[in-house]
Amino acid sequence: MNTLPAMPYNRLGSAGLQVSQFSYGSWVTFGNQVDTGLAKEQLQAAADAGVNFFDNAEVYENGKSEQIMGQAIRELGWERWQYVISTKLFWGIHGDYPNMQDTLNRKYLLQAIDGSLERLGLDFVDLVFCHRPDPNTPLEETVYAMSDIVESGKALYWGTSEWSADEIRAAWDIADKRNLRKPVMEQPQYNLLHRDKVEREFARLYEDLGLGLTTWSPLASGVLSGKYLHGIPAGSRATLKGYDFIKDTALNADVERKVQKLADMAATVEVTTAQLALAWVAANPHVSTVILGASSVKQLQENLGALTALERLTPEMKAQLDQLFA
Repeated sequence: MNTLPAMPYNRLGSAGLQVSQFSYGSWVTFGNQVDTGLAKEQLQAAADAGVNFFDNAEVYENGKSEQIMGQAIRELGWERWQYVISTKLFWGIHGDYPNMQDTLNRKYLLQAIDGSLERLGLDFVDLVFCHRPDPNTPLEETVYAMSDIVESGKALYWGTSEWSADEIRAAWDIADKRNLRKPVMEQPQYNLLHRDKVEREFARLYEDLGLGLTTWSPLASGVLSGKYLHGIPAGSRATLKGYDFIKDTALNADVERKVQKLADMAATVEVTTAQLALAWVAANPHVSTVILGASSVKQLQENLGALTALERLTPEMKAQLDQLFA
C-alpha cells in the first residue's frame, strides 16, 4: 500500500470529541463475511491509517457483530483511550417480545445498552445512537432514558440515526428545557445519490444545534465504486440475501451513466472511482466522519486511499460532481 496522507481529525459537531475523517463500520460484514481473525486484521489496518472511530449496532448480525468487534479489540490489546466506539439501539435482538423490538421506550433502552456493553466487553461506549425514531414512545421518555445512559457513564454522547430534522430539534429542545444531556450527532445515509437530508433538511441544525454527522453508505452499498458497471460480480454485496435493492440502483441506466462519468473524472486525477466518491462525501464540512465498510483488508486499504483523492479533489471538480449528481 502506498503511503497515505495524514488522517485528519474533526470535532463531532460542537462536542469536544475528535473523530477520524474516515472511520470503519461493521454493518453487513462482521459476522456475515468477516470473522474475528479477519476483523483483527481490518481493525489494525484501519488504525494504522489513523482511524480512531469504529461503528457498530446491536442489530448487526443479531449481536454477533458486537461480539466479534469486542473480541478482536481485546485480542489486539488496544488501550481503551486509543479508540472511539459506538453502538445503536432500536430494532432489538430478542424476537417479537413486548418492549424488546422496534422501540425506544425506557425499559428497552436501559436493558439494551447493558446487552451491548456485555457483547462488546466494555464498561462504556463513546457514542450511542437511537437507530430509528419511535413514534409509539413519547419523545420525552426517550430523551430522559438516553440522558440517563450518558449520566450513568455507560455512554459518553448520544445521538440519532435516520431521524428527521424536526424530530432531532424536538429532542434537543426537550433536553435543553429540562437540563438533560442533548443529542450530539446524527448518522444519516449520505452519498452522491442520497443528498437531500444532509444538504437541505438538516441545513439549519449545524449552526443552531451544533449537530455532528457520522455518515453511512458513502458508496451507496458499492454502486458508486463502479464495480457494477459491467454487471453484478459474484460475491459482491448485491448477491447477499436481503440486498436485492442494490441491483435496482446499480442497473439503472441513468445511474450507470453518472457512475461512468465519475469513473472518468477519477482517472484524470489518478484515483479510483470509489476513492473519488468517498472524497466528495468527506469534503462536506458538516460531515464529522465517513464510515467505511469493507469485507477484506485490501478493500479497506483501497477505500482509505480516499485520503489521497481528498487532496486532489479541486473545488471545480467538486462542483462538477455536485451538478452531475444533482
